[in-house]
Amino acid sequence: MSSGTQSLDRAAELLTLIVRAEEPITYTKIVDQTGIARSTASRLLQGLERNGLLERDRDGAFRGGALFAHYATRFDRVEALVVAAQPSLERLAEETGETVNMAVARGGTVVQVSQIDSSFMLGAMNWVGLDVPPHCSALGKVMYAFGALTLPKGPLEQLTPNTITEPKTLENELRVVRKQGFAITHGELEEGLDGLAAPVLGAEGQVFAALGVSGPAFRIEESLDKIGELLVAESERLTKVLARRVQKSKPHQSALIGQSSRKEVPHDS
Repeated sequence: MSSGTQSLDRAAELLTLIVRAEEPITYTKIVDQTGIARSTASRLLQGLERNGLLERDRDGAFRGGALFAHYATRFDRVEALVVAAQPSLERLAEETGETVNMAVARGGTVVQVSQIDSSFMLGAMNWVGLDVPPHCSALGKVMYAFGALTLPKGPLEQLTPNTITEPKTLENELRVVRKQGFAITHGELEEGLDGLAAPVLGAEGQVFAALGVSGPAFRIEESLDKIGELLVAESERLTKVLARRVQKSKPHQSALIGQSSRKEVPHDS
């Protein structure tokens, strides 16, 4: 086994022990339970702490770090958003009969987090959890138009003959999106598939999600304006619902425990 792989395995062993412990665990117990040399354990613990995977309490005992808390908080927010948005998705599905989605921006792309399937036999696939190229989806255009995603610089991937591949052309379309309040795609992700989307705003006015409707062009192309208006109305309604929830909860922000105590991990002499 290479020294790099061995170090990685040992770091993972330390991290697993600490994260699974029911309470913060001391340096001495970590060494005793893993059998890892004290100098090696000290070096690995420092690296894990430096990268946010571990932190220490006031007594110097180790526990999971801020990175774990950040990850959990981010996905808890998405889950809460999905629950809050369900009535809006259901109303859109009832009004249109088409596939309805909600998506968030994540890692430079758009990820669908909730979906209600079309009531028609011929409908869109299940997009939940899939990454979709933002430039050829209505949900992605919304994210670009309102600053939730950074506009790409170079040529864009062409998935169909209708896909916009030039950033300048995309920028021109995004101005229209901002003006009318919703985005439209015509067979840009998949031929024959049209989509629309409108932004959902956070408490500070930032766009952090979008509601979308998609379906076969032959079924929805005559109703694009009507569906766009429905999406804008439901997005605005959901924005207000989320704002009221924030006002009711008024969560208190607390500092990470242990930041005031930065004890050095013991080294063997």
